Amino acid sequence: MRLSKVDLNLFVVFEAVYRTRNLTRAAEMLFISQPAVSNALARMRKTFDDQLFVSTSAGMMPTPVSENIIGQVREALQLLDSSTHVGGRFDPASSERTFRLSMTDLTEALLLPALEEVLQRLAPGIRIESYFTTRKEVPEALASGAVNLAIDAPLIDDPYLEQEPLGRDRYACMLRRDHSFTKKKLTIDDYLSFGHIHVSSRPQGSGLVDAELTKLGVRRSIQTRVQHYLVAPLIAMRTDLVLTAPLVLLKRYDARILELPFDLPDLQSHGYWHRSVTGDPAHRWLREQVGRLMLEMNQ
Repeated sequence: MRLSKVDLNLFVVFEAVYRTRNLTRAAEMLFISQPAVSNALARMRKTFDDQLFVSTSAGMMPTPVSENIIGQVREALQLLDSSTHVGGRFDPASSERTFRLSMTDLTEALLLPALEEVLQRLAPGIRIESYFTTRKEVPEALASGAVNLAIDAPLIDDPYLEQEPLGRDRYACMLRRDHSFTKKKLTIDDYLSFGHIHVSSRPQGSGLVDAELTKLGVRRSIQTRVQHYLVAPLIAMRTDLVLTAPLVLLKRYDARILELPFDLPDLQSHGYWHRSVTGDPAHRWLREQVGRLMLEMNQ
């Protein structure tokens, strides 16, 4: 197969079908008709002499050949896309790029207001789309371009991704101002005597706090379990329940904040992006803005 004889647009269709596992959704994503997607897939099947995707009840499932080439196809598409930007000078004031970010609700609430303020002032044409991508899905989302920049804990290891630390924050305990507990310092017994609010996106299972308490041979009493960090302080402000959370969040509320009576690892945040966009001046500018704001946020 000679590249000069292959329509590179076929690879765009191939990636869309791989991502969606559905011809109709791939067509919608690419703003073309389903017959056009089917035709492109037929041409790719002839080029590779392989079915590439097999129709099943679960969708269009990739063959081993597709699984073998998807990584290289995505990297090539990313490089081609970024090359259209690298060659020219990036001017934030006139740019109309759209960046898709992945982050938790906590990072979103703390970072995006400040980032949008910067964009309104320096780059009013740049658009931001933010949503959460699971840690397992981040490498594929960055490789496909579905996400341009992900902010997560330093737990993602993929050879195609670049990363940089964005900051760290310690955990503390929050009580409402008129809470019946009036001492200035918590003991472990004091901490265990409270009813607690636990934040987790999972429907069950323990978290970081409980894992550390287990090491000490003790358990806390979880009275309320919520999905998101942003609602947890609102509950603590109206009840006798206490919240253990990152200090950067707790400082936003008129509440008592006490140091924890046991050691807990800091919350760390890293930025992740696909290595093919490292040289893109627009992407680099965005990373610089996010890095600066995250640093200020954690001071």
